[in-house]
This record gives sequence, C-alpha cells and structure tokens, in this order.
Amino acid sequence: MDNIPKYAVIIYWSNEDNCYLAEVPDLPGCMADGKTLHEVGANIDVIIREWIERATLDGDPIPEPNAKLVHA
Repeated sequence: MDNIPKYAVIIYWSNEDNCYLAEVPDLPGCMADGKTLHEVGANIDVIIREWIERATLDGDPIPEPNAKLVHA
C-alpha cells in the first residue's frame, strides 16, 4: 500500500494528556499521539495506513483528501 493519499493532519499539544495529538479530519476517528513531534508524525502515518486497510477490508469507501486549514 505505497500509494497512500496525502491527508491534512492537525497536530496539537494536549496538557491533559501531556503529549502531542494528531487528527486526520478526512478520516473519522483517525488519531494518534506521541511525546515528541517526530513520534506523533510517525505514529499518525501508521494509523492512516491502518485506517485505510480496515476500511478496505470492511468494504467502506476511502475518502479523498479534502480538508483545508481555515484558521490557525
């Protein structure tokens, strides 16, 4: 599965969880965490692949990348 679409990823620090969190707006429920930016980036890459694999196995559609940052 080398042709993974490039999805927008939102990364932010969570004081509550004491780690970085990453969310993929185009893939419902697709989230990862990590103690460093490098770690959360690596983790979200894995989770995106797993999200797509699961959706494929379940016969669910894979959304096209669509999210755009409106405000930062």
